[in-house]
Amino acid sequence: MFRFEHVYQGVLQDINFTIEKQDKVILFGPSGAGKSTLLFLLNRLNDPDQGDIYFNGKPIEEHSITALRKQVGLVLQAPNLFPGTVLDNIKYGPSLFGDWEEQQGKKLLDYVQLPSDYLERDVDQLSGGEKQRVSLARTLANSPEVLLLDEPTSALDYRTAEEIEEVLECLMEEHKLTMLMVTHNLNQARRLGNRGLFISDGQIVEDGKIPDMLDHPKTEELGKFLEQ
Repeated sequence: MFRFEHVYQGVLQDINFTIEKQDKVILFGPSGAGKSTLLFLLNRLNDPDQGDIYFNGKPIEEHSITALRKQVGLVLQAPNLFPGTVLDNIKYGPSLFGDWEEQQGKKLLDYVQLPSDYLERDVDQLSGGEKQRVSLARTLANSPEVLLLDEPTSALDYRTAEEIEEVLECLMEEHKLTMLMVTHNLNQARRLGNRGLFISDGQIVEDGKIPDMLDHPKTEELGKFLEQ
């Protein structure tokens, strides 16, 4: 799926790892450690200053950016919806490829647990949690293989964040998605991830199974981070 070889970009130094299909990877560590920078390399919002990234066995720069972003969807902390209706937003990506079919709208809202009459609603009328669901539906409309999530629930209240988590769990299960998620919430990491990359000062300090890393850190850096 993804392979990083000696990648440098901004704060990131000599990053090496492989992501397999259906991995659920949590990127965590102190603020400014390079987590989002790393996430954005996976769909070419950033390109490496040095080193190689491979996606499905091919150098990432050999994939067209549009095709890559269709396969590798990104959901940000702030939903960033376009002005217009929910339908305008979710059909945007597939329409670029001539892939949109009208019945998809209801199905996509089903996936993110919103009623189908929301299709005609203006996005300005939606709550924060509803906007994040629409943002997820818009990403899913492209049938991605990989979901990149940059703190998708950090701007939401606890109850809404829990609901979004449930939606994410169902989606990953149903669509057999590969996920990479940046989060500061270690309980969320435990609930949603099966593998962790602990990043500090631009380097991967530990790479392992989430419960083991959180319960039995192998390095002093991770131990100190977990005590904070």
